[in-house]
Amino acid sequence: MSNDKLKDDKENKELTKALLKKAMGYSVDEIVEEYAKTDEDNLTLTKRKVTKKHIPPDIPAARALLELFWDKNKDYKNYTDEELENEKQRLLKLLK
Repeated sequence: MSNDKLKDDKENKELTKALLKKAMGYSVDEIVEEYAKTDEDNLTLTKRKVTKKHIPPDIPAARALLELFWDKNKDYKNYTDEELENEKQRLLKLLK
């Protein structure tokens, strides 16, 4: 396997992982810091606020994932909830 192929595979995995994260939603810490000048013209941290922010799932990202991994030959409309859950788990394993 050539280096270009390895690089492409790694980039594809990273892109797929980022797309999955956006499709599923995620949490992030937002940090706001305030500094004040001291007598010696140095900056000193006076206030730091950390807020946990939830980024909701993104529908276009979920649609893009489905288009990438959807088997067009299967009729998912007739699947039971258990079969859909199994398919979901299978797709999540593929993304890892």
